[in-house]
Amino acid sequence: MELLTDDVQIYLEQHCEEESELLRYISRETHLKVPMARMLSGHYQGRVLSFLSKIQHPDRILEIGTYTGYATLCLAEGLREDGLLHTIDVNEELEERVREYFNSSQLSNKIVYHIGQAVDVIPTLTDSFDLVFIDADKKNNGTYYDMVFDKVTKGGLIIVDNVLWHGKIAMGAKDKDTQNISTFNDKVTNDHRVEKLILPVRDGLLIIRKL
Repeated sequence: MELLTDDVQIYLEQHCEEESELLRYISRETHLKVPMARMLSGHYQGRVLSFLSKIQHPDRILEIGTYTGYATLCLAEGLREDGLLHTIDVNEELEERVREYFNSSQLSNKIVYHIGQAVDVIPTLTDSFDLVFIDADKKNNGTYYDMVFDKVTKGGLIIVDNVLWHGKIAMGAKDKDTQNISTFNDKVTNDHRVEKLILPVRDGLLIIRKL
């Protein structure tokens, strides 16, 4: 199930800011050469992430799940002049490709790229974060949320991707992946330490603001 029709998706992309040449290149190369290209944030969601980052104007960002770095670069657009973004991914096979993309960007000096398990890397990070983007293995959404929560500044944002899971969440599907995401969504809904809102962008973005 697609949340938006192709016509609506095209219209949305035509009525937001354009992708940079580098982002278009990353998108094209990912779809041609990298498995599971549907994991790429893409034009419209990338602009949403950039927009939220620019509103937040963060000093520090943490991204869990780099993939090919498209969302990383979108989020980095909102960083303060001396800001820094830490991004974590477990896929060593993509490291050389992603580093080349980052090195092609004017934002490369603001990005710290970690290869490893997020549960191992997160405890080593001593920064506080104004924005966290969770887009990794969905079964661990709750684990990552708990691990980063105390590192998020008051008023900071936690953004979680794929929380509508192709519409299967609303349909009450009983498969394990859907149930894991549903359990996490309920966990956040019942967390009175935060404000929360799901945007039906692409596969569902859960926007969480720490009180």
